[in-house]
Amino acid sequence: QPDIQSWTRIYNFSKFRPPSKDELNIMWEKSPIAHIEHAKAPTLIALGMKDRRVPPSQGLEYFHALRAKNVPSKLLIYEDCDHALDKVVNEADFWINTKRWFDDHLRKK
Repeated sequence: QPDIQSWTRIYNFSKFRPPSKDELNIMWEKSPIAHIEHAKAPTLIALGMKDRRVPPSQGLEYFHALRAKNVPSKLLIYEDCDHALDKVVNEADFWINTKRWFDDHLRKK
């Protein structure tokens, strides 16, 4: 069973059919970009540019939409990774940047 089901569930790959209008509406309502007007939290996005599960263009679109709203955001791009950032050097870079992001954006009380 795939872990990304909102869109894959409608496809029967032996008998491909495009999604119906209702299915497209459901996918849109579940999409983060559909709710961008509510985005306020600083957002760190990491993209593997060889991702075949989630098109990197979706992450790029979301990043640019956040920046257009002046939401603090940072984009980490890993050219040689797919969905999992599983190369040691990239994983280390991701965790270092995540730590820095939290240090910069979480307020100490």
